[in-house]
Amino acid sequence: MLNSLSNNTISQYNVALKQWFRFCQINRIDLYNVSTPLILKFLTEQFHRGASYNTLNSYRSALTLILGKTCCSDENITRFLKGVFRIKPCFPKHNTIWDPNLVLNHLTTLFPNTSLRLDKITKKLATLLALSTGQRVQTLSLINEKDIAINETHICIEINNIIKTSAPNRKNPKLIIPFFREKEPICPASTLCSYIEFTKQYRQLSDTEKLFLTTKKPYHNASSQSISRWIKEMLRESGVDVNIFTAHSTRHASTSAASRSGVSIDVIKQTAGWAGNSLCFAKFYNRPLINDDTNFYFAEAIINNKN
Repeated sequence: MLNSLSNNTISQYNVALKQWFRFCQINRIDLYNVSTPLILKFLTEQFHRGASYNTLNSYRSALTLILGKTCCSDENITRFLKGVFRIKPCFPKHNTIWDPNLVLNHLTTLFPNTSLRLDKITKKLATLLALSTGQRVQTLSLINEKDIAINETHICIEINNIIKTSAPNRKNPKLIIPFFREKEPICPASTLCSYIEFTKQYRQLSDTEKLFLTTKKPYHNASSQSISRWIKEMLRESGVDVNIFTAHSTRHASTSAASRSGVSIDVIKQTAGWAGNSLCFAKFYNRPLINDDTNFYFAEAIINNKN
C-alpha cells in the first residue's frame, strides 16, 4: 500500500496520522474502527488548533488511507469542511501570472552561451526547458543524458522514470524541443547542446547520469530542489516577484501563454503531461497576465452597447 504513494505524500500523511494516533490514544478508541462523530471531533480539534481548510482536507485524505474512502467521504464530513471554508476561506496563491516574455528578454542577454559560466548556463537551460516544455521541476531533474536524441530540426527527450503524472497504461510525456535558429539567444535546443558540451569535462570527473549537474564541486546529479532554486533566481533577475511566484509558476506561465496563443487544450494537456479528461489546467493553471485588461470586455459590451 505504501508503494502506491510518493515520498512527498507519505511525509505529508505522516503529520496527519501522528495527530490521529495521538487523538485515539487520549480518547482510548480503536484508531482503525471509528464513527463519523469521532472523525468530526478530531477534525474540529485540529481546526481550533489553527489547521486551515487545506490542512484538514489533507488530514481527511490521510485518514482515508487507513479507514477507507466510505468512512471519510461521509456527507457530514463534507459539510463540516464547507463550514471551515466559510469561516476560514482559502484562495489560490495568485489569480494572475507573469508574462514569459519578461523572462525571455532577460535570458536573451545571457548570450553567447559559450561565454557563460557553469552556473549561468545551468540556470538559463533549466528556465528555458521549464518554459518550453511546461513540465514540473521533478521531470527536469529526472532527464538522463543517454535519453536525449539530437536531430537536425529538434531534440527529443524520453522520460523513463515514474513522475507525478505517471499512471498505469498512460505514457510518460516525450519532450520535443525544436531548434529556433532565428532566436538563437533563447533557443532551448541550442542552449541544451551548449550545456552538454560545456559539462563534458565535469561528467568525466564523476559518475553522473542525469542531465543537470550541480554547479560546484564535487559535481553530481542535481536535485529537484536545486533546479527550483536556479529557476527562481532567474525569475528574480528577470523582474518577477518571487515573493509571490515560485519556480513552479513557470508551468502556469507557459501553459497559459500557449492557451492565449491559440494552442488547443488537447495539445497543452499532452505536452504538459495531463490526462485527456483532466480539468487541472482549467481549474488551477490557466491564468490571465498581471494587469491584463480582458476583464473589461464584459462590462464594455454592456455599457457601450448601442443597440
